[in-house]
Amino acid sequence: MRAVVRPLESTDLPGFEKLRTTVYSHYPEAFEHDWHSSVWRWLESHPASSELHRWVLENEEGEVVGHLAATPQFYRINGQRVLAHTPADFQVLPQYGFHALLLMRKFFRTVDNCVACDMLPAVIGVETRLGAEVAGDLHYAAKLLNVSRLPVPPIPAPVKRFLNLQERPGAEPQDAQEQLAAPPPRSRPRAPIPAPIKGLLNGGLRVLDEALGSGLGKNLKVEVLEGFDESFDELFEKVALKVPCLPEKDVAFLRWRYSPASPQTPVTVLGVRDGESLLGYAVLRVTRKGSDGLHDAYILDLTTLPGRHDVARVLLRESVPHFRQAGVPIVRYRFLMSPTSARSSDLWRLGFFYRNKRRNTLLVKLADRDLHKIANDTANWSYSIGDGEATFWVR
Repeated sequence: MRAVVRPLESTDLPGFEKLRTTVYSHYPEAFEHDWHSSVWRWLESHPASSELHRWVLENEEGEVVGHLAATPQFYRINGQRVLAHTPADFQVLPQYGFHALLLMRKFFRTVDNCVACDMLPAVIGVETRLGAEVAGDLHYAAKLLNVSRLPVPPIPAPVKRFLNLQERPGAEPQDAQEQLAAPPPRSRPRAPIPAPIKGLLNGGLRVLDEALGSGLGKNLKVEVLEGFDESFDELFEKVALKVPCLPEKDVAFLRWRYSPASPQTPVTVLGVRDGESLLGYAVLRVTRKGSDGLHDAYILDLTTLPGRHDVARVLLRESVPHFRQAGVPIVRYRFLMSPTSARSSDLWRLGFFYRNKRRNTLLVKLADRDLHKIANDTANWSYSIGDGEATFWVR
């Protein structure tokens, strides 16, 4: 089977939509064509949108059998402003899997610099084969707020009699880590935890959270911010003076990233101020309900002045009641440990746990070898999952 790579044209869009629904037929979101179109319109409004590229893989019959985009983003690397691209929306029909290399080769021959945040080993393998290097893995911390995502534990017979519970055929305990992951297609539906047990467990979690967060940041006030003002520019420049590598998160970027047109809207922005100066902020997102009827929660960004871990702690603490009020069962926080982030001790103290088998990987390839050497070490970065393309497609 032969296939060629060429730029995407407007007439390719129906074929591209068919490709997506074929590759991701088990995901209902793949059939939401209007939503996917809105994401691309938003990407085309990026300040560097003239540097956005999209390609398709076309077979001999003129069918679209693959797609890849190069989305632009500005970074500050060792004091220099660098435009780098991220491979995005990479998909190929299985029978044309060998030709996926053609798409990625086109990407690396077109762009000068690459910064990517990926999870799939197959994609990472293609990127590294063509010159990108693994800088390191993001940390993935999670916090349980609601037991709805947990399997049903064995309930002792005396407790069942006390609560007047009936046996439920088919309910069996499973590993909690497995339940926190998305269920595979056609998996058996999870039996619900009985309401009386669920109420007791969730009430216990709330009491535990109040105890864990007590005494933190007594002199710091966390407020909900209405938008991004000039104090975010000031904070970014202070961070850039201390941290060698970071996305350029000035006001212009943040207003674009979390604008009403963004796929992540609406978000909640929490901030800590000292007078007119911003000490740190967190961007929180609650997704729409999934197939199990539950929301998901993400800390998309948490950035503080370098060394202000006390600010990170109170931002983490105050994110919990916000998410609990929204009824989410679990909070997800993916980030690189840095002077601007939370620390492991803070996360453990507030009841977060690590999920080391489901990490995102940061990859870099910069044309300037000196800048590449600096960027090719996550110890030099301030980076959260919302800073790049990895969360653009979270519905």
